[in-house]
Amino acid sequence: MKLMRPRPLLNRPGVTVVIPCYNYGRFLKDAVSSALSQENVDVDVIVVDDASTDGSAAIAWKLAAADPRISVVHHEQNQGHIATYNDGLSRAGGRYVTLLSADDVLAPGALGRAVALMEANPRVGMVYGLPKDFVDQPVPVHAHGRVTWTVWEGSRWIRLACARGRNFILSPEVVMRTETVLGIGAYSASLPHSGDLEYWLRAAGSWDVGRINGPVQAFYRVHGNNMHQTEFAAAAVDLRHRLEAFRVLEDARFPIAPKQRVRQLRRAEGALSREAWHLGAREVIRGGSVETAIELRKFIECLQDVPGNVHRANSLQARINRVSRGGRPGPAQSAAEYVRSQLDRVRWRLWAMTGIS
Repeated sequence: MKLMRPRPLLNRPGVTVVIPCYNYGRFLKDAVSSALSQENVDVDVIVVDDASTDGSAAIAWKLAAADPRISVVHHEQNQGHIATYNDGLSRAGGRYVTLLSADDVLAPGALGRAVALMEANPRVGMVYGLPKDFVDQPVPVHAHGRVTWTVWEGSRWIRLACARGRNFILSPEVVMRTETVLGIGAYSASLPHSGDLEYWLRAAGSWDVGRINGPVQAFYRVHGNNMHQTEFAAAAVDLRHRLEAFRVLEDARFPIAPKQRVRQLRRAEGALSREAWHLGAREVIRGGSVETAIELRKFIECLQDVPGNVHRANSLQARINRVSRGGRPGPAQSAAEYVRSQLDRVRWRLWAMTGIS
């Protein structure tokens, strides 16, 4: 890992902003405006409307008629978000490309900061940064204070992701080289729920990874229609999706040594098993859903070769049995849960500062 001072851009590289849209026409103007107002880069925008029924395509065409930097692709039939991503990315003409949901917005200066890092580091194929959520309108955040760059070797970044079993990236804050996108290929249609994590792993398999530390890079809209909130909220389901993404390491074509691939996948499985245990124990201690805890125990059991799995599954089942009989968590269990909650806060702060937790 290298921590670096930013270097200024010496030219104006082209960046294509792909905006997939399905029934988010009411947000589309803000997303497009946040892209076209970026400084120090030449931006073009591709809006891919996936057969929206709310008039999104008409809004996109109206925006395109007013600005030649905007083009519109309209699907006559709904193809789903993965196909929409791939369609847009395949049309990127800029040297760099980013995928921005129609309900999110880029922070001022985000593209210039990300591109400057990659211009200065030719081995970096993907850059991310700090996302910030919002509900109604993004709170303006300008780059101030100390801005730094972090660059990891791709294999090192993969190891960190596997050690935590986590996706460190929310998504709208990522900027990639178009060369990287073309080299690693399309988003996987078999992973509609965790395709982004699998995509970042594939990118890191061939390229180094960079991060902008300090300023917000993108704003992520939180509302009831967010995909992860409406479809993928269950903890056990989320863990299974992440496991499927990490299993890209089983692919013999993945560009790291076979023994290293096996080792990293085992790390990821171990991290997911431990997380399932912690989530299940927390659910029981807080008086939550016993059914949720049971599903988490089943997830632990599916990872048969992970060291400590039998103990974790039995321990969680014992807690479930105790609660089912009317028992309550003991002081030691409650104290342990408090410690874990404090550690979660520390990890969140660490992620916000460094992009790794």
